[in-house]
Amino acid sequence: MARRKKVYEGKAKILYEGPEPGTLVQYFKDDATAFNAEKRAVVEGKGVLNNRLSEFFMAGLNQIGVPTHFIRRINMREQLIRSVEIIPLEVVVRNLAAGSLSKRLGLEEGAALPRPIVEFYYKDDALGDPLVTEEHIIAFGWATQQDLDDMVALALRVNDFLSGTMMAVGIRLVDFKIEIGRVWEGDFQRLVVADEISPDSCRLWDLQTGEKLDKDVFRRDLGNLADAYTEVAKRLGVLPTNVTHAAKPTLIN
Repeated sequence: MARRKKVYEGKAKILYEGPEPGTLVQYFKDDATAFNAEKRAVVEGKGVLNNRLSEFFMAGLNQIGVPTHFIRRINMREQLIRSVEIIPLEVVVRNLAAGSLSKRLGLEEGAALPRPIVEFYYKDDALGDPLVTEEHIIAFGWATQQDLDDMVALALRVNDFLSGTMMAVGIRLVDFKIEIGRVWEGDFQRLVVADEISPDSCRLWDLQTGEKLDKDVFRRDLGNLADAYTEVAKRLGVLPTNVTHAAKPTLIN
């Protein structure tokens, strides 16, 4: 069996060359990181859960006409994706005050926001992924004004889909981040949702108890991260309801 060529390795995923031109294989690792990788751990089964959850969300977005890089899941840890030119920005949508927004503006965690707020962060680990304005983005050529308008529209559609999906299973979507990539079709570009959508990239709180079901469990030492992610997967129907993390994740096709 020929050895696959690694294209890129990040904190939580590895990208390999795909079987066809214009495709990549995205492999989900069990690594958990926080605070710009200052805190690290290996959480057994995390990659399996995030692969399946990201498939669930990306496939759902594709079905409602929100374009993504997702093509299909290959196995327990891998999915086939389109190769895209990633815009060097993290797009964050916030529905409630939490995390850096609470600290920056002195807002109580969980405080309602007047409307969903879209923020942009420049992707640079060495700089700590700083918050940037649209003026910075256009001035430095990271994206055009039309790109920004399209990115905001995409992000808000993703927010509507995720908020409704999570609310239906008793989970509040506090905030999330996505990455967006360019797909070129001749001389024309199309923007698509890329990277992943999982509890690694969302803040998810139980609607009744406020229990955290996302990476804040790891950041704040609130319990077992895999158990929290397994709970999200079970509620969404990705895992059988009688599965526990101790039994190891089992996928439903």
